[in-house]
Amino acid sequence: MVVHEDCLSWGYGAEIAARIASELFSSLDAPVGRVAAVDTWIAYHPQLEHEILPQVENIAAEADWLLSY
Repeated sequence: MVVHEDCLSWGYGAEIAARIASELFSSLDAPVGRVAAVDTWIAYHPQLEHEILPQVENIAAEADWLLSY
């Protein structure tokens, strides 16, 4: 699982996940999971920032999904 605060699409986490998938595909037991910020502008207001950036709940949900694979 790749977790970062940059946008989900076109960020460095997407590149890391793509490289893992292309170079280690035959060794993976599940797809590469990604948790990142929503693909939008980052808001300054704390409540909006909380909605946009990945939170513990997002990471836990992705981990549960990967473990159930």
